[in-house]
Amino acid sequence: MKKNLLIIGAGGVAHVAAHKAAMHNDLLGDICIASRTQSKCDDIIESIKRKGHIKDPSQRLYSRQIDALDIPATVKLIQETHSEIVVNLGQAFLNMSILEACLEAGVAYIDTAIHEDPDKVCETPPWYANYEWKRKDRCAEKGVTAILGAGFDPGVVNAYCALAAKRYFDKIETIDILDVNAGSHGKYFATNFDPEINFREFVKVWTWIDREWKEYPTHSVKRTYDFPVVGPCPVYLNGHDELHSLSKNIDADSIRFWMGFGDHYINVFTVLRTLGFLNHLPVKLADGQEVVPLKVVKALLPDPMTLAPGYTGNTCIGNIVKGWKDGKRREVFIYQVSDHHACYEEVESQGISYTAGVPPVAAAMLVADGTWDTGTMVNVEELDPEPFIAILDRIGLPTEVKEIEPGRDATFDGTVRDLEQELAESTATVTVSAANPMIAVAPKPR
Repeated sequence: MKKNLLIIGAGGVAHVAAHKAAMHNDLLGDICIASRTQSKCDDIIESIKRKGHIKDPSQRLYSRQIDALDIPATVKLIQETHSEIVVNLGQAFLNMSILEACLEAGVAYIDTAIHEDPDKVCETPPWYANYEWKRKDRCAEKGVTAILGAGFDPGVVNAYCALAAKRYFDKIETIDILDVNAGSHGKYFATNFDPEINFREFVKVWTWIDREWKEYPTHSVKRTYDFPVVGPCPVYLNGHDELHSLSKNIDADSIRFWMGFGDHYINVFTVLRTLGFLNHLPVKLADGQEVVPLKVVKALLPDPMTLAPGYTGNTCIGNIVKGWKDGKRREVFIYQVSDHHACYEEVESQGISYTAGVPPVAAAMLVADGTWDTGTMVNVEELDPEPFIAILDRIGLPTEVKEIEPGRDATFDGTVRDLEQELAESTATVTVSAANPMIAVAPKPR
């Protein structure tokens, strides 16, 4: 039984995770929240106390300052806090440093996103092979549990894939992961999580179709789907973290990711990118000063944490899975709906942070009780999904499963050839920015 939890990070997702961890500190023990800015950690602790979310008052809830890129300092923090599970909820640039510290300290590691190199964006698939998977043998040798991508997407959607393979299908043909936020924050423009990571995510579209990697222009393939609770929403074919492990671990012909975007978001994104403001590399100003345009944009946009109080509407994230069961065609939608206002009422957060922050705590609980204490490195889909989903049902993210009449909905049907023909027929305008090359294709209506 592992006890004592160290949460690294103090943004919106860490805020939610800390609330949920405190609500289950009878299992997770002492909880330390650490970040570069300790005052942000203290603000989270204040919020937890304000909501009365400390289940066992005898367990410590406290903060520390840490530069998580400093591996020896992180090892020292782990040892001083007697932490046995580290949940990395900082920026994805920190993954390798924190994982290395966990390997040296011999403690369990959990994260919610794939590692990113500040100088590279949307790396060639399978991206995990460039960083995390290179440490898998060392995890096994040292008996260190490392659970990768344990947020919602990646994370819960990976568990939904494993659940589909375990319970609903003998053979899976296609999986379409859908993520739509139909909420409103009332701002002219804002991202729901770290703007720097948000924008970097959409530079390229790598997708897994007909058992091969294909690249498409950003926002070039559009569909409209009628979601439960949320209703009809436009979604666009997109690259995403989970595809890089699912393509290896789940036997399916195609696994694709679709994210909802409104016209306003796409217009702002396109203008910023075309003008070079989403460039992730330094540029020199006339006075000789160097700045990173993307970091300037991040500094100017609202902090995602500030969106929570007035946020209304719902999110819907899930997997449409098509295949065969007992010799018959089958289609199911495994999904979860969250309400922004309800999330704020519970933990003073908006729904995007909530859906990402609850799952790593569920994963930590399963490591703590031994169920997911693997002693090696795994992605979520390699683990038994049912205990994970059962905890999520109990602590705030209940899963729904909807049977779909086979063949009734062809929204996401289509092979590589179909999509390429669709793009060829599109009367699209292509825009290229010298500072930050980009192809933006106006999608063909469908």
